[in-house]
Amino acid sequence: MTRILVADDHPLFREALSGALEPYFDNAQILEAGSLDAAVEKLNEFDNVELVLLDLNMPGGEHFNGLITMREQFPNIPVGVISGSDSVEVVAQVMSLGAQGFIPKVSATREMAQAIVDMIAGKRWLPEGMEDELEKVDDELKLLLQRFRELTPKQIQVLSYLRAGLMNKQIAHEMNVTEATIKAHISAILRKLEINTRTQAVLLMDKLQLN
Repeated sequence: MTRILVADDHPLFREALSGALEPYFDNAQILEAGSLDAAVEKLNEFDNVELVLLDLNMPGGEHFNGLITMREQFPNIPVGVISGSDSVEVVAQVMSLGAQGFIPKVSATREMAQAIVDMIAGKRWLPEGMEDELEKVDDELKLLLQRFRELTPKQIQVLSYLRAGLMNKQIAHEMNVTEATIKAHISAILRKLEINTRTQAVLLMDKLQLN
């Protein structure tokens, strides 16, 4: 049996994708999750999940946090990202963080099915022409992607709050930790990204098109 987890916060999209894919897979079991926490629970509950289809911006998974969490906690399960944001910067970041492939949400069902077959088989999958686009990514962005990959999920969460304009005390409240912990996270972020200020960190997020 092929067991796939569809992790997306839109129930209609999950149901449509699940229903559309079933004809392409014999005895397929398609699990569904509407948040990052729910996806983690499903993966802990069910064995032998062969692929996670992950939306980039579902609750808890924003700013690539979902993909990073999946790769850290379930390194043996391939992750295919499905997203409406298919700029070369986003795809480059997704692939640099360990995704098996990237599927635009506008893809035809047959194309999605082929992508899933390839990713389950261990093959890298990207839309036609995207490999060539990735080759053109400038060296500055490649270096930034490499540095960004060193951040932990909590550090990325702190970055997202910084970008939203929250102060340390407010971020500490949102994350239910001390202000000293937030300061330590920010220091680590600046060190890993090789920058000096919070403003620079926000500008880098903008460059990466983190929505």
